[in-house]
Amino acid sequence: MDPKDRLIVALDVPSVAAAAAMVEKLDASVTFYKIGYQLAFAGGLSFAETLIRANKKVFLDLKLHDIGNTVGKGVESVAKLGATFLTVHAYPQTMHAAVDARKGSNLRILGVTVLTSYDDADLAAAGYDFTVPELVAERAAQARDIGVDGLVCSAEEAANLKPIISNGMVLVTPGIRPADSEKGDQKRVMTPAAAIAAGADHLVVGRPIVAAPDPKAAADAILAEIAAAGR
Repeated sequence: MDPKDRLIVALDVPSVAAAAAMVEKLDASVTFYKIGYQLAFAGGLSFAETLIRANKKVFLDLKLHDIGNTVGKGVESVAKLGATFLTVHAYPQTMHAAVDARKGSNLRILGVTVLTSYDDADLAAAGYDFTVPELVAERAAQARDIGVDGLVCSAEEAANLKPIISNGMVLVTPGIRPADSEKGDQKRVMTPAAAIAAGADHLVVGRPIVAAPDPKAAADAILAEIAAAGR
């Protein structure tokens, strides 16, 4: 896989104008972008269409979770945009609805197993009697059986998930931090090279690029690290 197809830059910025400026700074170095809540609720869905028309790939990180009919209708709308990836929370009913609704399109559904800002204590506080690895593995097996196209997981879980998922599924890993970056609010992080070695297919990188003094140079450095990882 081309390193440019593996790096997904998270446009975690407050406006379409800021997103457009960042895309211009990154120029041809980046071809794949993630739009999450912050930008989506500030005109980002229209901007997603702009990116797609410019031959960029778009990952809509909306983490859908609702009754099946509502999820299905949402997925149908996203599929019409031409997005590449869409996230849903990895609950069985939600995943079933999303997989059924994306049929006939090129949209790929990603199940969010456990957020990378969660650790075992956070799960316990939420009422789960699972460790993070146990819950991730359970949801991964359910996603595989339902026909989900891939998973969002910590790079720490990637090696353990490879034997569980089917061959056609991809692993998309946020919480990627170059060795000299701050962790911020992430609790389970890994460097780009280590994540690739662990089995990640796509790396989501936000602050280490968009908050860098020279975002293009930061992106190019990560792309070089991905290429050097050689998987």
